[in-house]
Amino acid sequence: MILKWRQLVLDIIADRRLALMLALGFGSGLPLLLVFSTQSAWLREAGVSRTDIGLMSYVALAYTFKFLWAPIIDAVNVPVLAPRLGRRRAWMLLAQAGVVVGLVGIAFGDPAHSLIWTIVCAFFVAFNGATQDVVVDAWRIDSAPVERQGLMAATYQLGYSIALVCAGAGALYIADFVNWKSAYFAMAALMAVGMAACLLAPRLPDRATSLQGDRAARLRSLAASFVGPVIDLIRRQGPLLVPILALVAVYRLPDFVYGVMANPLYIDLGFTKSEIATVSKIYGVWVGVAGAIGGGFAVSRLGLMPALFIGGVAASASHLTSAWLASSGARVDLLTFAVSLQSFASGFAGTALIAYMSSLTSPLFAATQYALLSSLYALPGKLVGGLSGVMVDRFGYPIFFVLTSAIGIPVMLLSLLVWRSISKTQYLSEEAEPAPM
Repeated sequence: MILKWRQLVLDIIADRRLALMLALGFGSGLPLLLVFSTQSAWLREAGVSRTDIGLMSYVALAYTFKFLWAPIIDAVNVPVLAPRLGRRRAWMLLAQAGVVVGLVGIAFGDPAHSLIWTIVCAFFVAFNGATQDVVVDAWRIDSAPVERQGLMAATYQLGYSIALVCAGAGALYIADFVNWKSAYFAMAALMAVGMAACLLAPRLPDRATSLQGDRAARLRSLAASFVGPVIDLIRRQGPLLVPILALVAVYRLPDFVYGVMANPLYIDLGFTKSEIATVSKIYGVWVGVAGAIGGGFAVSRLGLMPALFIGGVAASASHLTSAWLASSGARVDLLTFAVSLQSFASGFAGTALIAYMSSLTSPLFAATQYALLSSLYALPGKLVGGLSGVMVDRFGYPIFFVLTSAIGIPVMLLSLLVWRSISKTQYLSEEAEPAPM
């Protein structure tokens, strides 16, 4: 693993695209926790009810439904900025500026007396953060060939994970030693990392078609920008698209369902908040980064489908360690063991899935198609995850985590089906090629 870390650092130094991807990943990861768990801590401390805090989580549905406006990003130029920066970077900079404005707005708010203001600003952060994700993903796909997407994804996740540490532990430390306003001002200032990377990134060709002509023509072109990406996927993948979409939809489902009940398990077992923060929020994040890097190297060395298969099986099977922990009580050694396996496997699987979804997109519709696929893999988990508490109340923690692990069975079967179908298609294609004279 030390060699993999060293190799990744050398790759980042040697390849400017990877260095930029690291900073852009940081910019993408920073807003997320600031409208999730970090903000929830501020709201609870301000006396906001748990019901209202739970309802506020809906502002983050922007990350799930970002595919709805992704076609506009693929087809529309931002006035003033696009001629100078290109379409991708113009949208990226606009979204990053929106995140900064939203975070500053939250900092100036007072959730104890004006919750509506905080809700509006949080939604603005989430909307612009989701838009930033769409453009950064499109830039990543456009800027590197398929064989480099594993390393690009691993570097992206490294930057994203560093941002999670800053927006999680870092913001909480600032809030503890100074105040919440200073914490959010500091997070807004850190968005300068992503904005600098946007300005330093090379301008890529605008491959998608711009909206031109009269109003009717523009409307037709905009409608086509929504339908075209779907038709393109159907045309290129054919009947195989059905198992592909099923695989994407269930691949991370075990982690989404498990994640909702992880912290309640730790608290119910009697772990202190300091133990949970140290093992899960700090140590676990960096183990996840190591897993993401391992996944990137596995994609480049073993191939896309083998890495995808290994990641899916490992991520699901790792949940059995939580079942063991739930049956054994508050043992820090078992907590560390469970977090180690789950974080590494989840990071590995995340990189493999990002690389796989990237390989499915067409350069002409990169932003829209990737947004569609990433929304597809997130939505089922968020919907089913809401029922996780009911399942724990009925079956108990050990059986619940065994059930989340069992979701890995259809993941494994779908991975093998898609892998076999791709291999068969490639074989038939090679057989159809005429022999050289």
